[in-house]
Amino acid sequence: MFLYGMRLMSNGIKESSSGTLKKVLEKVTNNPFKAFLLGVLVTAVIQSSTATIVITAGLVTAGVIKVRQSWGILLGANVGTTVTGQMLRLIQLDSGETWWLEFFRPSTLAPIALVIGVTLLIFLKFKNSDITGTILIGFGILFSGLLNMSAAVDNLKSTDVFTNLFVNLGNNPFLGYLSGAAVAFILQSSSATIGILQALSTSGQLAFSAITPIIVGVYLGDSVTTFIVCFIGTKADAKRVGMTNLLFNFLKTILVIAGVVTAKLTGLLNALWDTTADPGIIANTNMIFNASCALLALPFGGLLIKLAYLIIKDDKVKKGKYDEKLDAMNPAFFSTPALAFKSCYDVLVAMFRAAKENIHKALGLLDIYDDAKAKEIEEEEENVDVMADRVSNYLVQLSPHITADLHARILDEYYKVVTEFERLSDHSMNIKEVAADLHANNTAFSADAKQEIEVLKDAIFAILDLSQLAFEKRDEVAAKRIEPLEEVVDDLVNALKENHLARLRAGRCNVYMDTGFSNLMSDLERISDVCSNIGVATVVRTETKLEVNSHDYISKLHSGRDENFNAEYNERHTEFFERLAAISAPSTPPAGDPSAPIELPDGSSDGSSDGE
Repeated sequence: MFLYGMRLMSNGIKESSSGTLKKVLEKVTNNPFKAFLLGVLVTAVIQSSTATIVITAGLVTAGVIKVRQSWGILLGANVGTTVTGQMLRLIQLDSGETWWLEFFRPSTLAPIALVIGVTLLIFLKFKNSDITGTILIGFGILFSGLLNMSAAVDNLKSTDVFTNLFVNLGNNPFLGYLSGAAVAFILQSSSATIGILQALSTSGQLAFSAITPIIVGVYLGDSVTTFIVCFIGTKADAKRVGMTNLLFNFLKTILVIAGVVTAKLTGLLNALWDTTADPGIIANTNMIFNASCALLALPFGGLLIKLAYLIIKDDKVKKGKYDEKLDAMNPAFFSTPALAFKSCYDVLVAMFRAAKENIHKALGLLDIYDDAKAKEIEEEEENVDVMADRVSNYLVQLSPHITADLHARILDEYYKVVTEFERLSDHSMNIKEVAADLHANNTAFSADAKQEIEVLKDAIFAILDLSQLAFEKRDEVAAKRIEPLEEVVDDLVNALKENHLARLRAGRCNVYMDTGFSNLMSDLERISDVCSNIGVATVVRTETKLEVNSHDYISKLHSGRDENFNAEYNERHTEFFERLAAISAPSTPPAGDPSAPIELPDGSSDGSSDGE
């Protein structure tokens, strides 16, 4: 119950604060002391030094901060984790005759926290009520588990086996050191290990001499766990952060042991050495050890970081165009979904911009074909495919960690748009193939067809701009302007197809161009369909006041029941169809126009433009 409560509370706090966590850590300066204070604060809030260090490693990988800037945060995280022990010392609180202190006893706090937490989780619904309820339930379960451990220890303290266990730990510091390291490594939490030690100390049979090596062992065990988490599947810089933390904690064990031995030999610890340790002494000892070593080591971070660089070599991998953004999608961020979503967002933005640029380039090839530009489109298409695969896989791995409603909405949106962005790039490849066929056959669309295609291209560029604004800025106004324009694009495509057939019948357009023209129209129409899906996904995410279903939303718009939709559609339809009508209007200059060419007797023109 204790371990589960600690995890539940910690996860709830990280879930509620993850939106600001990255912003806070990004404010690290080159001042190690400020970074140290930041590390203390963040770890005290989220109740996990491992989480703070792993998130820091992820930020280093993403290029947000440098390895050297992580040093202060690492030290602060090691000190911040001691706050949990100070909170757990409430178990020894004796209210005596002071009635209000009774409120802070775990036996009082635990049921109150559980009742409020269950009430928030089941009966009340408001923003973050579920997360707040989870935090309080975790808090209540944690203290309930702590009380149960203490009660169990109280029943055991009179047994010979239990007594001999602590006597042996006191007489054999090395055994105590290994015990602390092993338990911290298995539990993956120094706070939990110290908490269990505090519960055991309520038996009254743990001496200060016995707890010291155990606490020192905890430092090494916990840092090994953190190093492994930082090491698996990450880049060199993330591994260096974990290695620096491991080196510091190894140095910390040496400093503490040396300090304790020196103090014992000089008689400074004589009064305390055989004193019975209670939860308060353990919490204070742990905090003093961590804070002292952190302040002593603060100026020497450069040496440990250099050593980490010597141990962890650079990755011998050729960097791709988007590798830095892809590397930022670190599994370490799963415990703080806001950071994971930020990494996905950066890749998705890069995907959309690459696909949009590809469409511009591909449409440009219809006018002037360029093999180099065609090659660029192909290479960028491969990059978009890689990014799509990586984002999709990352979202699948992230989904089990999502609990908050807002995060679920974001996950749903990202699942949808990653496929749409990839489709945009696919359509650019299809357009490039149309342009390549025209070039290979030395053919071109008729003059009228080219002018009409220009009108349609402008509509496509406009809908792409709205889609980019809608996704990148979560702009609901822009998102709602996409669907009317998509309908106008459909109308334009139908009009261009009819005009094309009329030109074919009149013999003014090459019959061999029909396949290329039809394929181009199909791809341009599908690009607008993709943009429509992007706009709907944005609206569904941003409409928090009511539950929005994408099918119902589209049905309402197309039924003519939305005045804003109708007004936008009419305005856009008029804008583009007036341009289209101007192309098919008679182009003969009016009489007396000095720029009109003079018709010669044989029916030819002298091509003059000065009227002479």
